[in-house]
Amino acid sequence: MGENTHPNTPLFQVRAERRISAAPDAVYAVVSDLPRSGEWSPECQGGAWVSGEPGAVGSVFRGENLRSEDVVSWAPVVRGTWHTHAEVVAAEAGRTFRWAMQDSKGKAQQSVWGFDVAADGEGGTVLVHHFRMDGATEGIRGITAEMDDVEKKQFFTDWGIKLEHDLGVTLERIKLVIEKN
Repeated sequence: MGENTHPNTPLFQVRAERRISAAPDAVYAVVSDLPRSGEWSPECQGGAWVSGEPGAVGSVFRGENLRSEDVVSWAPVVRGTWHTHAEVVAAEAGRTFRWAMQDSKGKAQQSVWGFDVAADGEGGTVLVHHFRMDGATEGIRGITAEMDDVEKKQFFTDWGIKLEHDLGVTLERIKLVIEKN
């Protein structure tokens, strides 16, 4: 995977799913409350809504993130604490919630995270967590700027593995948060 050599192929496209013992509306209420992300995300420590109605399409969330030194340790990624801004791009209660990462100018990028919820037919919910990046974001361009093709390929492979792991961890933690109540 290089810098998107195939225009219709995303740089990253990952998903994970888990069954949650709660109704879709209850699951949606939790996962769409981005300030609570620190309860389940491996990187996002939480944050605050900075514009718009919380959780509504067009609203912007400022996230505080923390990444350790051992995450894809060979690559020049941001370490320690950093902040991001994300714009809600879909918010359908009980169905789907998605947000796009903004660039440094506040423009939504082709980097979209989300949750889809659906009744499982047994009183619970199937929760799907997904991430898709169609084109290199400002951050990815910075990370890979000095890499040769072999290093870029390795970075995209390693980062894809990290993303898949993070989505699974996130869902397990959300399941614990919701089902402990």
